[in-house]
Amino acid sequence: DVTFMVNAPKTTRTFCKAPKCRNHQVFKVTQYKAGKASLVAQGKRRYDNKQAGFGGQTKPVFHKKAKTTKKITLRLTCTNCKTVRLKPIKRSKHFEICDKKPKGKSAY
Repeated sequence: DVTFMVNAPKTTRTFCKAPKCRNHQVFKVTQYKAGKASLVAQGKRRYDNKQAGFGGQTKPVFHKKAKTTKKITLRLTCTNCKTVRLKPIKRSKHFEICDKKPKGKSAY
């Protein structure tokens, strides 16, 4: 299941639910990447405040990592109205955005 390499097309036609479109449009496909963690987010401020001073590590540090892959998330951008949609797909070690659509059944 995880051994396959996932190819995604550079563009795909799918439904755009933005009020401007509300029909099928061409979407540009890119891979989603999480943004840089903010220092002013409430959780980070609370954590830093709790960590300050003596007393060592205050919250549990996660060690029991079981997964070897992350789920791939596609970032679909509408070429008509620039609306962004995130579409999670299956887990895979190798992911590629290629020029042509894969032959045969849909592989993404």
